[in-house]
Amino acid sequence: MRSSKTNFIIANGGIIIFLLLFCWPLMLSAQKPGSALWLNIDGAIGPATQDYLQRGFNKAIELNSQIIILQIDTPGGLDASMREIIRNIIASPIPVAGFVSPSGARAASAGTYILYASHIAAMSPATNLGAATPVQIGGMPGSSDKNVSDTNKEEQEGQNAAAQDPMANKLVNDAVAYIRGLAQMRGRNADWAEQAVRQAASLTAEEALEQSVIDLIATSIPDLLSQIDGRTVNVLGNDIILSTAQITIEHFEPDWRTRLLAIITDPNIAYILMLIGIYALIYEFSNPGAIFPGVVGAVCLVLALFAFQVLPINYAGLALLLVGIAFMLAEVFVPSFGALGIGGMIAFVIGSVMLLDTGVPGYGVSIPLIVTFALLSAAFFLLILGMAIKARQRPVVSGMEQIVHSTGTVIDDFEQEGWARIHGEQWKIHSNRPLKRGDRIRVVAMDGLILTVEPDTGASHQPRRN
Repeated sequence: MRSSKTNFIIANGGIIIFLLLFCWPLMLSAQKPGSALWLNIDGAIGPATQDYLQRGFNKAIELNSQIIILQIDTPGGLDASMREIIRNIIASPIPVAGFVSPSGARAASAGTYILYASHIAAMSPATNLGAATPVQIGGMPGSSDKNVSDTNKEEQEGQNAAAQDPMANKLVNDAVAYIRGLAQMRGRNADWAEQAVRQAASLTAEEALEQSVIDLIATSIPDLLSQIDGRTVNVLGNDIILSTAQITIEHFEPDWRTRLLAIITDPNIAYILMLIGIYALIYEFSNPGAIFPGVVGAVCLVLALFAFQVLPINYAGLALLLVGIAFMLAEVFVPSFGALGIGGMIAFVIGSVMLLDTGVPGYGVSIPLIVTFALLSAAFFLLILGMAIKARQRPVVSGMEQIVHSTGTVIDDFEQEGWARIHGEQWKIHSNRPLKRGDRIRVVAMDGLILTVEPDTGASHQPRRN
């Protein structure tokens, strides 16, 4: 009996030890608070921002984060990038809190749409949102929505554009339906959302809270997490109760890939890459075998084409820019007394201005940059390339090529072979007809050191000396 009781105690003790050693850490990890992944939307929204947020959402899923915080401070951005970001927010299995912060920040234009799409909308004191009127920019008729951008416009300007331009009216109606759908999905003020699109209306943080545009005002991210603790949000059709009082905050910062993409897709950089690529290839074709300019030109042109593929370019502006380059290049070959060169420079400047006139802060080509490259382009084509081509077209002044077609004077009478003075030197010459002393001859061929000549019929007859 005693032995069985001892065995029972030992067995129970083993179970307790097993629980302490193996199950207790699992229990602690289950009770350990999760994390909040903090992402930044800072500056104009474009392809680089979209790529960064996409990878940030994937990172949040890998970390099993409880919530994603989008800290927003943007003047707006490209419509295609904004819509892709909103698709990611709606499809996210993790709640997303849009937070306009710090104080002085704004969620204008595209930022307003993103804030409306977020599961939780919050703002810091002294921030604002709104002015979400869409504006059509460059492109071809029937082009995709990547040729639409957001910008801040005055109320009257937006109303006039919608009333007078059928295409602008179509864009505004589409934007209204889009933002009202987001407002109804999140239970926010849909009427004011329509005003933000049609009348470019804006609100401060306090006004937005009063009109049910946002859910709360927070001074910082920890304050935001404290206020939303215990709040219920609907994520993909399921109600989730947030537990954010004690969670840790992890900041996912843009890496080298995001920074590189941001540099390449900057309109000024893309513009410079395109021109460098075109000029380097022109130089390579005019001087075959240089290799280095061709390699640099090809790389720069491919990078520029990639940037233009994701940027809303105006094809009429691109065509004018290329026509301007072609005219300035033609000035080198065609004597137009400057007409082609001046016309090409004008077309170059106008095309450059139209190329990326997005109306979005941070997504346009700088005017001083355009003027600088216009002058450099004129100098490149009219001076440098022009001098190189004219130098190539000059007659040869040395070597065998210079001797052929040269003229000279016969020294003595001869039947088939004799001597002549050409360029101050005596050469042995061969002729199919007799020549006399003083006759002018022209070299037609060269075989070693013997020149084949013929009478120079275009020269005046020289008197022979006895």
